[in-house]
Amino acid sequence: MINPKDLKYTKEHVWVRINGSQVTVGITDIAQSLMGDVVFIELSAIGDECASGEPMARIESVKAVSEVIAPIGGKVIEVNTGLESSPELINEEPYGGGWIAVLEVSDIAELDGLLTVEEYGRLLIEGEEQ
Repeated sequence: MINPKDLKYTKEHVWVRINGSQVTVGITDIAQSLMGDVVFIELSAIGDECASGEPMARIESVKAVSEVIAPIGGKVIEVNTGLESSPELINEEPYGGGWIAVLEVSDIAELDGLLTVEEYGRLLIEGEEQ
């Protein structure tokens, strides 16, 4: 599994694509792989305020129901409504068409707490050793 270098990551396997004061959010390839086939997603509503570390979406797969944890605080300004009819995009294109939401960042400084691709890769290796 290759994680794009231009993204930031969280320990909860969420990726973030930064575009000024907005970020696009999705789950990583390893997260979708561990979940199995995604069959349903419950998205936040446009205008919802998300707090860092709090649930911002719920994904149902053939294995379990998982919450997507907001990587930073912000206001939901766009959601991927295509996932409502095609939730499998999360499995097929986790870094592309499977994105979940776009947030307007509340505090840009929070972005500094996200992991680089190298840091995320080390986290994954450490997790395999445990």
